[in-house]
Amino acid sequence: TYKRGGAVIIPSFAVGRTQQLVYTLHRLMVARDIPALPVFVDSPLAINATSVFRLHPEAYDAEIREFMLQEGDPFGFDSLRYTRSVEQSKELNFMRESFIVISASGMAEAGRILHHLRNRIEDPANTVLIVGWQAPDTLGRRIVEREPVVRIFGEEHRLRAQVEVLNGFSGH
Repeated sequence: TYKRGGAVIIPSFAVGRTQQLVYTLHRLMVARDIPALPVFVDSPLAINATSVFRLHPEAYDAEIREFMLQEGDPFGFDSLRYTRSVEQSKELNFMRESFIVISASGMAEAGRILHHLRNRIEDPANTVLIVGWQAPDTLGRRIVEREPVVRIFGEEHRLRAQVEVLNGFSGH
């Protein structure tokens, strides 16, 4: 996606999954396994949940505690931004360079993710990264099944973005 100049759009559950993704992206960037792209967490609930995660390091496993000793905050790194306001979220629509956005809802049925999908799903430079099981009759499932046309906000959009599925993040 980076080489195509596109964006990676990740529908994610706000509690648990988003924090796991942020930590994983942080690790991948530290290891230089992926480029240090701008990463945006665009979900007020996910931002609030991340604050709660930060307050309870006693619940972390040995792996994340070791990472913290080496790298610091697992939920904060130079290229990560948390976008709380609607205005900050809308600004992402105008970004032309590659970036990653993690946004709720996890099955792409509501929330800010719908705006990101609407604005990016027809561009083959972009990737929609599905990181968990998608229930039948959801937009997320229609994307996983690569339906050629999907409805977002009642309007039809051609699914031209690349679709990748990583089931390893699923809780199902």
